[in-house]
Amino acid sequence: MYVFAACAFILAAVMGSAWVTGQFTTPLVDRIDGYVSELAARDQPWTRLFRVSDALAGLACALGVAAVPRVPREWPGWLALAVCGLLTFAGGLFPLDCAALSDPLCGRADTSFAHRAHLLVGVLATAAVLAGMAVLSARWRSRVSWLLTLLTLAATLLTGAGLAAGHGVGLAHRAQLAFVAVWLVYAAMRLLVADGVEDEPAPMRVATGREGGVGGAKGVPSDPTVGYGGPHVVEQGSGPAVLITAASGAAWFHWDVVAQALAAHHRVVRFDRPGLGLSPRSPGRPTLYAEVARLAALAPDHPEQVTVVAHGTACWHAEAFARLHPLCLAKLVLVAPCCPVSRPSRPVARSVGRWLPALGGTWGATALARVAGPAAHRLLTGLPDPSGVYRMGKVTAAVAGEWLARRDMAADLRRLRLEKPFPPVPVIVIGTGEWGGCGERLARDLGGTLVRVPGARRVLHHHPDAVVEAVAVR
Repeated sequence: MYVFAACAFILAAVMGSAWVTGQFTTPLVDRIDGYVSELAARDQPWTRLFRVSDALAGLACALGVAAVPRVPREWPGWLALAVCGLLTFAGGLFPLDCAALSDPLCGRADTSFAHRAHLLVGVLATAAVLAGMAVLSARWRSRVSWLLTLLTLAATLLTGAGLAAGHGVGLAHRAQLAFVAVWLVYAAMRLLVADGVEDEPAPMRVATGREGGVGGAKGVPSDPTVGYGGPHVVEQGSGPAVLITAASGAAWFHWDVVAQALAAHHRVVRFDRPGLGLSPRSPGRPTLYAEVARLAALAPDHPEQVTVVAHGTACWHAEAFARLHPLCLAKLVLVAPCCPVSRPSRPVARSVGRWLPALGGTWGATALARVAGPAAHRLLTGLPDPSGVYRMGKVTAAVAGEWLARRDMAADLRRLRLEKPFPPVPVIVIGTGEWGGCGERLARDLGGTLVRVPGARRVLHHHPDAVVEAVAVR
């Protein structure tokens, strides 16, 4: 992602410097007293070329910001740079009617909305790029970045002075754009250097209150939105061990009511899979065997056994855990299990899945999650998000990654069913009231008991007592 963002910024610098060749292709635009944007005016011969160049430069800049890996406290600078890119793109869509300074006749007649919009977005884009350069220079503590920022600011002031004096605007404006282009290349070089620095595991701390759920938490990264590290784990209560694994895209706090009820007589362990909840990202894509290994690592040591409670697609992980680690399991409670799909996974899904963990750590994913994450979570679950985890880009990427990995996990589970027998342990399947559904077939195949609950897809919200009773029954 560092390389991709750096290439985007270099492309923005190159496309934004197309005015260099315009000095020779459009001689009617005054090089000393004319705006660079006059090259793209509607009455100029190469207007479409320079309008496309401006639009592509703006898009490349915004795309570069979206691909930059997230670094805490740098967001105001990158946001300002993204706004500059979008305004530059808008400037390409709304060109000047004519060469505003080079043509004495320009402006005598009424100007169009596009002409006035171009002048406005030009001023706003200049303010945005200066703000972005200043904020990032302060965060980077780079003398080179500060030098380019101050030179850009000086060229901007000279542009304003030249506009007031009626002479020299073109020279100052061209210097300003040149300094911005050089700064973009410098930012790209910084990203390429940062790409050679390996990510260190995120430091851990103990969380309290709602951040860690009822009973506190262990293994919470200081900032779970960046870097990699161990999973976020919540433990509470004492007694026989109960290990809870949430449905695809879910977090630990979805089980607060169930965990609080079970904690009276059990030691309840909840966790967030990589990228979900407060767990940091994982460099790899989700797999069935990785989730089985995670369950085995969180299960108590032999000879103590654990009751595993799983929801949705996590039922596949729980069944695989039972087949691979039969001596560790005391009971299996499967809530609204999903039927394994039979269609094979597509290579493009695997390729996208490998990129998603990196994409989850970018500013683009963060912006998408801030806009759509909380609303989508409430729409799908009907529950609030007290810790704001669905505002994190890593969570959005992790949800997409688990969805893309479904077919491969299902294929692994089907192979495992042929190779490993299911152990003789109690199994309770909580399914919907429908006959012949996935829950009924799974209960029959595993030799378990089927408990029908209306609306089992939201059993944690409407019928948490059904899960508590399933764990407590002997």
